[in-house]
Parts: sequence; structure tokens; C-alpha cells
Amino acid sequence: MKVLIDMNLSTKWVPVLEQHGWHAVHWRDIGEPHASDNTIIAWAREKGYIVFTQDLDFGTLLATTYVQKPSVIQVRIQNALPKNLGPWLARILQQHETALESGALLTVTEDRTRVRILPFKENEI
Repeated sequence: MKVLIDMNLSTKWVPVLEQHGWHAVHWRDIGEPHASDNTIIAWAREKGYIVFTQDLDFGTLLATTYVQKPSVIQVRIQNALPKNLGPWLARILQQHETALESGALLTVTEDRTRVRILPFKENEI
């Protein structure tokens, strides 16, 4: 699994994800820091990456475009630093790896995880 870490998350996520066996890259290291969400999502789709973000706009983009990929991991937790979430998030990603590889929106909050398979149907929005 290849994970693209959005600008709103720490670069410290790269080694954390890699230690669990995933290839990870931070957007800061490959793209324009002020790139639009559309640019980031297009890059991820083209290169076969899953987007890891705190930005809710990525879920909206998936919902309004009805695309099957890329998958998005959307963390809705205030303290999203790897030292706080690393091992816990790794277990969640392992649990949902098949869905993420196929195309899904994985939303993680402090008290629940929700997986929505892509593409969304019109009545799901």
C-alpha cells in the first residue's frame, strides 16, 4: 500500500507508516505546498497512492465526482501526531487494507471508524 500524506499532517508520519510495511511520502517532498486538493487527488490517483489527511474536502471531492480511486484516509482527531495515533492507526489501516486498495473513504474519529466503498452512489451523498 502506498500512502500520500497531506500537508496538514506531520512529516513524522512517513517513518511510522513505513515501519508497518507501507510506502509513504509527504506531499511537501513531491509537490507544490499550496497545491489544490484536486491536484493532490489527481496525483494520488495517477500514481496509485492513498491520501492520508485531516482535510474534510477530500471526502467531498470523492462524493461529488463519483470516482473509485484514490482511497482517502480522513482522520478527524485533534491531536493527529504519530506519537499519539501511530500504533492505533496502523491497526485500523491493517484491518481495512483490502477496502483501501479497492477504493474507499476511511474516516477515523476518536470513538469510531467508518468505511465507505467508492464510488459513492448518488443517493449516498
